[in-house]
Amino acid sequence: MRFSVRDTVAIVAGALVPFATAAALLPLRASVTHTNLALLLVVVVVAVSALGNRLAGALAAVSAAVWFDFFHTEPYQSFHIQDRADAETAVLLLVVGLIVSQLAARGRTLKRVAVMDASHLERLHGTTRVARASTSSDDVVQQVRQELTEALELRACRFEYGVLTGRPPRLEADGSVTVPGWIWDLERQGWPDGEIELRAVVHGRYQGRFMLTPAAGAVPPPLESRLVAVDLAAQAAAALDDDVVSADRRP
Repeated sequence: MRFSVRDTVAIVAGALVPFATAAALLPLRASVTHTNLALLLVVVVVAVSALGNRLAGALAAVSAAVWFDFFHTEPYQSFHIQDRADAETAVLLLVVGLIVSQLAARGRTLKRVAVMDASHLERLHGTTRVARASTSSDDVVQQVRQELTEALELRACRFEYGVLTGRPPRLEADGSVTVPGWIWDLERQGWPDGEIELRAVVHGRYQGRFMLTPAAGAVPPPLESRLVAVDLAAQAAAALDDDVVSADRRP
């Protein structure tokens, strides 16, 4: 499984921050109730979950419960719990931490999806506005190149007019990637090496292809972003096709 830098940092934090917090709370062990100490550790779990993904939140919840047991229940510096009330507090800390962490991660996911959807909609609308206002299909192609670079987080993107040579990996209409001779699992294997073609086709007529160059080691964007890329390429194809049709109609 591939993780972003942010998720990787959150996973490390999920393992270490509850330990550091539980240790830092040692001076309060005699003056603050165990329940309040557990609540402070729940705050740490929420913070880690908001920063990272569900795995980071779950790891933080488990880590918080373990180190609460180790540092703040008798016998101290042991993973054995002597008092029943402390045992119940540790279990509740784990359960509440897991629930809260998943809710926080879900909230972050929903926010990211909403922002992404709005961004994709603006990309499509922006390209449509350019296509309507411009008298040159080249302007649409350049607009799509820019939008593809941003939507797919590419290092480079170029367009080949009417050329169909070689057998590079291809971004298909359903958002999957195919490689000649291979069954390519994009989510597990990441982007294939080299350029990836995205064909510009409208009404079954091939107009050219965008050649996509992902950044080295980049995590492939979600399926929604790849489907938007396909729609953007179709807009470029439609503009090019209109030029061809207009040229054919001239006397």
